[in-house]
Amino acid sequence: MAGVQILVLVTVGLGLARAGPVPTSKPATARRSCDIGRFKSLLPSELGAFKKAKDALENSLKNWTCSTPVFPRARDLRQLQVWERPVALEAELALTLQVLGTMADSSLGDILDQPLHTLSLIHSQLQACVPAQPTAGPRPQGRLHHWLHRLHEAPRKESQACLEASVTFNLFRLLTRDLNCVASGNLCI
Repeated sequence: MAGVQILVLVTVGLGLARAGPVPTSKPATARRSCDIGRFKSLLPSELGAFKKAKDALENSLKNWTCSTPVFPRARDLRQLQVWERPVALEAELALTLQVLGTMADSSLGDILDQPLHTLSLIHSQLQACVPAQPTAGPRPQGRLHHWLHRLHEAPRKESQACLEASVTFNLFRLLTRDLNCVASGNLCI
């Protein structure tokens, strides 16, 4: 359990560090180790573990309110350029791992072990698909900038209860729609 928590903390830390500035033009080359396509569809046992975790998380939710939706329904990765989609999904996964990692310290730890492990694998593979961050240059623009800013600010602006509810209710969208879109590349329309 402690090893998983350390892995989650390292993964979250790396993910949050990468959620900063992103290139505003398409990168010249992609990294060769990017193989996010293998997560286009998860195994039934993995989806079952996520369903069990989501049900347990929903049962643990108490009164919560959010000042703004962390994951707005109108948000759709298909609105982004193909190279921007992994950047947005990585930031979404980093926040999800951060929130679920915190919740794993509670009585939900055993239920969250498998989902956290799977999300950590997806996140580490996705990092190979994200363009390298420039050390200087213009800040991201448009929708991508807005989404990254919202995800980056959510832990500071929203209550823990809001974050837990937002991540819980977004979990299957992340796994089925967003992950599938990024894994499909140009075919996600």
